[in-house]
Amino acid sequence: MNTKNENPHSAAAHWADETAAKILREKGEKEQYTCASGITPSGTVHIGNFREIISVDLVARALRDLGKKVRFIYSWDDYDVFRKVPKNMPKQDELLKYLRFPITMVPDPWDRDASYARHHEVDVETMLPEVGIHPEYLYQAERYRASRYAEGIRKALEHRDILKGILDKFRDEDHKIQGEWWPVSVFCDTCNKDDTDIDDWDGDWNLSYHCNSCGHRSTVDIRRAAGVKLGWRVDWPMRWAYEQVDFEPAGKDHHTQGGSFETGRHVCKEVYGHDAPVSFRYDFIGTKGVAGKMSSSSGQVINLKDVLQVYTPELTRYLFAGTRPNTEFTISFDLDVIKIYEDYDRLERIAWKAEEAKDEIAYRKARRIYELSQVDAAPDIMPYQIPFRHLCNLIQIADGNIDQALAGLETGGGPKPEQILGLQARAERAKYWAENCAPEEFRFRLRPAGEKAALSDTESAAIRDLRNRVIAGIEQYADDKPCAEAIYKIAADHGMDGKVLFRAAYQALIGKDQGPRLANFLRSINRERLLEILSNY
Repeated sequence: MNTKNENPHSAAAHWADETAAKILREKGEKEQYTCASGITPSGTVHIGNFREIISVDLVARALRDLGKKVRFIYSWDDYDVFRKVPKNMPKQDELLKYLRFPITMVPDPWDRDASYARHHEVDVETMLPEVGIHPEYLYQAERYRASRYAEGIRKALEHRDILKGILDKFRDEDHKIQGEWWPVSVFCDTCNKDDTDIDDWDGDWNLSYHCNSCGHRSTVDIRRAAGVKLGWRVDWPMRWAYEQVDFEPAGKDHHTQGGSFETGRHVCKEVYGHDAPVSFRYDFIGTKGVAGKMSSSSGQVINLKDVLQVYTPELTRYLFAGTRPNTEFTISFDLDVIKIYEDYDRLERIAWKAEEAKDEIAYRKARRIYELSQVDAAPDIMPYQIPFRHLCNLIQIADGNIDQALAGLETGGGPKPEQILGLQARAERAKYWAENCAPEEFRFRLRPAGEKAALSDTESAAIRDLRNRVIAGIEQYADDKPCAEAIYKIAADHGMDGKVLFRAAYQALIGKDQGPRLANFLRSINRERLLEILSNY
């Protein structure tokens, strides 16, 4: 699927391409473009947070597709204050002792990593490569402690009246800053808490403070002090200027009237002399099929690892690449999973021209979404497609044994060697979903050989005929239609409604009143196994 020579900025351009074009218009020609994202690792980084990460990745890819050099930075704001213990964290009482500390100084309650912050950072950093995302990580605790931002801090102190004016400009009278205000805070040298007040700044490099928690007083040199930090609404635009950021999206809460992005734009230009990055607003994400609203602080979260248990990396990217960032959408874990796989498969067929699009624009749009959904480059051949629903049924028929379930596909145009890994990845998701997420009516287990259902004499006679006249020669049916016709013929011969025979068959096979489409179900099960299950009728 070679598309390198075609212009991605067509009438059917993807939103990432549109954003890339806007960056080039507003920032002009540069040797390198910097795209940024970041978060405070205050708790589990949930899939809503991931929307920002992949949005930046998609725009960075669009820029690279135009031949541009791109730096994708991801900032861990691990020098933020530990304000609240999320409910899903272990050792709650122990963590409470570290409230008001910088997050990077809170111990890891799982005893796996160097700190609480590092634990959450590692969880994300180990998962992102699975979906083809490889940012350059910046650790803000490390940078602040190394006094990298000393000049930026001093500049904020020099312009604190301007900063106060910018922040107050978007506030009503009841919320304007009252009294003396400082754009910085200090973590106490003695107790490590941020419960401090600034006493004085000498107009140069020395800052004096006192701690309300332990009573410690000190004067520190900003160029060497480890605990001096800018407030969020100043810190963010300061770093835009420091890193020369060209693009960074933000959630709709930051893009509200007078929100942190709007004030940051003024701070960046008026204090640090840098134009704010190109941006767009991304919306929230809901989940369906799981309980609770996503929140890192409350502990009600679905993270990238959870999503990748149900969706392949390509499907996971597709969920975001196929939706405009300012559109709210839901990631489903219920029966909608089947439709999402079907939608992706259709997109894939159109992209490979295995299915005709309604017009050229629809084709180009589908192909671009497909390209951006791939972990790396698009594969050399179209992946082997098997409907997700059918795959779930095959795996349940095989009692959860993936190798056994896939073995039956080897005959009659089965997967090529280079398609096996992708097929196995889908099968692993199908197994997990069927066993852990699918509604109870979707799940089944074939009865052991010889186990009988409680059926009437008429139903048992019909099941015997189903066994002897249909199942015994099941290979004669080239597809489901003639097999279904044969099943209905047996129902008619026994003077019963087809639904009654179907219910009896499901009871005899899986102990339920309903199940997968019967003709396809019978054709998917090994004939000898079917005969053994029904041997006592």
